[in-house]
Amino acid sequence: MKKIGVLFGQETIFPQALIDRINQLNNKGIQAEAVVIDKVIQGQDTGYAVILDRISHHVPFYRSWLKHAALNGAVVLNNPFWWSADEKFVNNELALKAGLQVPKTVLLPTFEHPAHTTSDSFRNLAYPFDWEAIFAYTGFPAYLKPLSDGGWRNVHRVTSAEECFHRHAATGHQVMLLQEEIHFESYYRCFYIGGQVRIMAYDPRRLHQHRYEADFTPDEQLQQTLVKQVTRLNQYLGYDINTVEIAVHQGVPYAIDFFNPAPEADIHTIGEANFEWIVATSAAFLIEKAKATAAKKGTAKLSWGGFLQENAQVVAEKKAPAKEKKSAEKKTPAKKKEDEPVKVKKAKAKEA
Repeated sequence: MKKIGVLFGQETIFPQALIDRINQLNNKGIQAEAVVIDKVIQGQDTGYAVILDRISHHVPFYRSWLKHAALNGAVVLNNPFWWSADEKFVNNELALKAGLQVPKTVLLPTFEHPAHTTSDSFRNLAYPFDWEAIFAYTGFPAYLKPLSDGGWRNVHRVTSAEECFHRHAATGHQVMLLQEEIHFESYYRCFYIGGQVRIMAYDPRRLHQHRYEADFTPDEQLQQTLVKQVTRLNQYLGYDINTVEIAVHQGVPYAIDFFNPAPEADIHTIGEANFEWIVATSAAFLIEKAKATAAKKGTAKLSWGGFLQENAQVVAEKKAPAKEKKSAEKKTPAKKKEDEPVKVKKAKAKEA
């Protein structure tokens, strides 16, 4: 029996609906359940073929357990190794390399010293910071937002340097970003699951429970562009499941936020139609992953970003010519080029 485990915390509706849907489909040899952990012993299989992670970003113990599960044969969605290293500023950098437009964004140091540090720990950091250049780059209004938090927590719209300093002073140990505001005509939250994309109209200016009630409607060309960009971005980052928020200004899509590997899936917020799509698509994707692991056990097939694969390929290509050269030198006689003219002369003499 191949088990699909769903690891979750305070949310209940989506995880239970997903578990029920997978089991209702009656795929022989596949069963879904809420993950149960009673011990974690190195080198031992967790008993799960596939694990969907919905909570480890809030629980460090789970993050380590998921890496353990992956090392011992489970397919973990999303890749816990990459998710541990990922954050919004890196994502923006990679989005640029993937050919997407993103808002002008700046990384800011913490306002307070992190635990176990002093002023000497920051001897390489200029003081004062070059705020004049930063504000000239992002402009105002701008958004002050956490580097790696989600759910619109601690996100502030600031309209001046004074307001930015005031808000930043309350951020404590959080590393923050300052990001230009994109004045959009339409806005979309695009759910991505295993290569499938659902475009959902979304308005971040509304109250949270009403944001999915927006009436933006992308034309066919924009739909194709959004699907293409969302797919390209997630493949480049290496996410199996994610949401990408895209603001459209004068016909140009800007990827605003795409660090959502455990995206919102509450039926009361996203609506029944979107909820049904997410449950059905997630169930099919997890079952597909479980079937793929049925034949071979012991090695997890995690998704790695295209940018990592590209870098690995570049390194391999740089090493390959040297090996080929050495191999060719061993096989080729040293005086081959000198012998060739002699053969030509002999052939000509015979013809004469």
